[in-house]
Amino acid sequence: MNTVVQLNPERQWRRAGSLFALLLVWTLFWYLDTASAIVGIWLRSDAFTHGFLVVPIVLWLVWRRRVALSHIQPKPNLWAALLLAGTALAWLLGDLVAVNALTQLAFVSMLVLLVPTLLGWTVTRVLGFALAFMFFAVPFGEFAMPQLMTWTADFTVLALRLTGIPVYREGLQFVIPSGNWSVVEACSGVRYLIASLTVGTLFAYLNYQSTSRRVLFIIVSIIVPVVANWLRAYMIVMLGHLSGNKLAAGVDHLIYGWVFFGVVIMLMFMVGARWAEPEPSVSAEDIDSVTLQKPSQHMPLVRSRFELVGVLAALLIVAPQLGRWALAHTGNTAPPVLAAPAVLASAWGAAPDQSVVFKPAFSNPSAEFNARYTAGAQDVGLYVGYYRHQNYDRKLVSSQNVLVTSKDPYWAQVASSSKNIQFNATQTQVRVAELRNSGAPGQLADARLAVWQLYWVNGKLTASDMQAKAFGALYRLLGRGDDSAVIIVYTAKGQGDEGQARLQAFVQANAGSIIALLEKTR
Repeated sequence: MNTVVQLNPERQWRRAGSLFALLLVWTLFWYLDTASAIVGIWLRSDAFTHGFLVVPIVLWLVWRRRVALSHIQPKPNLWAALLLAGTALAWLLGDLVAVNALTQLAFVSMLVLLVPTLLGWTVTRVLGFALAFMFFAVPFGEFAMPQLMTWTADFTVLALRLTGIPVYREGLQFVIPSGNWSVVEACSGVRYLIASLTVGTLFAYLNYQSTSRRVLFIIVSIIVPVVANWLRAYMIVMLGHLSGNKLAAGVDHLIYGWVFFGVVIMLMFMVGARWAEPEPSVSAEDIDSVTLQKPSQHMPLVRSRFELVGVLAALLIVAPQLGRWALAHTGNTAPPVLAAPAVLASAWGAAPDQSVVFKPAFSNPSAEFNARYTAGAQDVGLYVGYYRHQNYDRKLVSSQNVLVTSKDPYWAQVASSSKNIQFNATQTQVRVAELRNSGAPGQLADARLAVWQLYWVNGKLTASDMQAKAFGALYRLLGRGDDSAVIIVYTAKGQGDEGQARLQAFVQANAGSIIALLEKTR
């Protein structure tokens, strides 16, 4: 039989608030590494410096709703605990394959879900915007950088041509009569977009009451910085062109960019303020939102079992850490032994001259080799980077692991695509790229390489980053370890499809030997 007592919100809040604070400390204790990683990104990346302001803003937003909260009785909710369990599992999966974005998003989600789990959905609705704003603390959004860079290059080249300036473009690099230009990460505008979206969302919530106006302004806060960055890039190139490249170079164009962005955002807010809607009085808002939640003096309430739900939440929070500890003791953790074979297929042997002019930018592999093989007049390079016992410092799939970086002094990627091929009797997709030399030793100026790339994950072949991560997490959960590798073959592009045909011949003859080598290493 349930114990029935007469409770008031103030007493319930004292009890629930104490447990909620303990659960917050408990979560931060077990996920301190994830929280530290978030703060570390705030410190080193200009795109996410705003993260330091998110928590104070959230606390202020909660304080603004204190009157409404005082009329609500917090009640634990077991359905929310199921969501908490799912989020905890997501953190474990992300940690198994060292995906920072997933673990950090799951960590913040756990903090947010403690509110409906322990305090109930009514409290969550009142604090809905404050809780949603917490997700701006997650350093997320750099995945859009390649597309933003492409759009910036597209617009800049189009605007230059419309201005009457001839342009020759390859990939993200282009040449005009006064010099060479390229769109790099700093030119993507992702930092402007993230900053604009963050402050624009807060502005919309504070200045508008209707959902339609809020959504419309948030959309504007996404479009405006993207278009503004296109104009900024065009103006920087024009400034350099008209000044003989004396202006708009180096740090100058970053300063011009931030000043221009600041002016654009200020104008956006000034225009947005013209349609601001007055906020209802606090008392009216509170009465409307909590009338049905105020406890009646004549209606007994069932005593909420905060302690029971608090213990359940604490167990769900610690479960992924126990799972990670258990899985850390599965799989082979010994350093892999990987050596380039002298002969692959019978016709393909190691080139007498093993000097290589190209090395993919894959960092910190457990083992690797970069060798050249010849068959008659055909010459193909093979790079294999092998990863085992992966963590946040050593992992196969990472935004840092690319064919060439934007800072590479010799090579630049000027084209990319994909194609389906037969690899060891398995139909699979490979990434196709074209690289251009701009001064690599031993290479003719403007020499080109044709490149194919794919991943091998515990026996599975894929060209997809997402699939590679999913396979890695699945095999870790099954206790099969995390052995993975990147396979990259490259050769001189030649005329027409010469390079592609040479890579096809090499793969057709040697795919079985490459897979056998990886299986032996595993």
